[in-house]
Amino acid sequence: MVKKYFGTDGIRGKVNGEKINGEMFFKFGLAAATYFNNQKKTKQVAIIAKDTRLSGYSLEPALVSGLTSAGMHVLTFGPLPTNGLAMLTKKMKSNMGIMITASHNPYDDNGLKLFGPDGLKLSDKIEKKIEKLIDSKISKKLSNPKILGRVKRLEDGSEKYIDILKKNFPKQFNLRGLRITIDCANGAAYKVGPQLFRSLGAIVHEIGTTPNGFNINNKCGSIFPNKIKYYTKKNRSHIGISLDGDADRIIICDEKGNIIDGDKIIAMLAERWKRKKILKGGVVGTLMSNYGLQKYFSKNKIKFVRSKVGDRYVKEEMQKYKFNLGGEQSGHIILGKFATTGDGLLVALEILFSMRKGKKASEIFKNFIPTPQLLENVVVKDKSIINSIKCKKAIKKANSLLNSRGRMLVRKSGTEQVIRIMCETEDQNMLSKCVNIVKKSIT
Repeated sequence: MVKKYFGTDGIRGKVNGEKINGEMFFKFGLAAATYFNNQKKTKQVAIIAKDTRLSGYSLEPALVSGLTSAGMHVLTFGPLPTNGLAMLTKKMKSNMGIMITASHNPYDDNGLKLFGPDGLKLSDKIEKKIEKLIDSKISKKLSNPKILGRVKRLEDGSEKYIDILKKNFPKQFNLRGLRITIDCANGAAYKVGPQLFRSLGAIVHEIGTTPNGFNINNKCGSIFPNKIKYYTKKNRSHIGISLDGDADRIIICDEKGNIIDGDKIIAMLAERWKRKKILKGGVVGTLMSNYGLQKYFSKNKIKFVRSKVGDRYVKEEMQKYKFNLGGEQSGHIILGKFATTGDGLLVALEILFSMRKGKKASEIFKNFIPTPQLLENVVVKDKSIINSIKCKKAIKKANSLLNSRGRMLVRKSGTEQVIRIMCETEDQNMLSKCVNIVKKSIT
């Protein structure tokens, strides 16, 4: 399904570019409010949170203006993780939730993630309906002046979110004696992350908690795992936790300095949940999930299904198969028992809960051995180059070299102006050779 504004995870792009500007955010707000105003709720309320990008403070008023112009009341929370926004949308029985963020992208990008009253990201079908409203006449969606929406700022978003997270675990659960290093990527979790773990008694060393509007994801957070590796070892922490800009991704560093990606976390959780009889049905991964993960689940008789890339597609497959665990190698992990979307802090708590009897992080992540993988992100002007004859021939050549001894995946990013080239094979020399063949065809 081809969409005009929405990608794999909401709307995203360069600030003051074609999609991400004040005029468009007014239209987005007006269109979203028009759609959700029709959902037969007596009280029309939208809640908004954001990450720490400077642009969020100019885009938010435009979004609010669009929402209130359609008669929607608005509650704003300021910086808050994406799943905190999703959880509060459902808990507060709001019509919808909107997260202003570009997730792991650089500071000069921004965007929106939209959630329905159930706390779920919107389906492709609903996004298409909202896109149609965006491009329709503004005058048709403006409300009577008597019923314009009101705006209120709430200051207790972090406390509400922390309370929800803690209620998923036994009251006696605590982190006393644990040394934790957390990298919040100078993003949405810069306050709530350290606050959560300290409230449970942990000794917390924090980095990436001094946002200035420009340093979000800048050489920190989950896309720069070497930073958490360095500081975990330096601080002699029992575990390192690295989040991205809106805290829906998590990468772990164990006490020995080993980086634990999303696939390894999912493998550990699936094995543990199966043993505890918590796992329902199986696990959903994506096209990017390591082939070693698939083999690991097959060996352990755990059903495994692949979805399109994007945690909302993971969630859709989880709903389809009635699974309660899924996620991505990048660290988007959905604990269906507790949440509707990826949540780095929630996953961190689940990992820490499994360490409560003195187990070391390095011990609990001894699960599967990943198949050697090489992923390269190639910046392009036009992502449709992937459909060129030259590129298709290169992919065919690379696959013939692999000769069924590996896996090749070439796809357009739904969130960035890049082509992602991924190759998996036990033959280390073949990895770079196959990736370079495809890379040359698009550069």
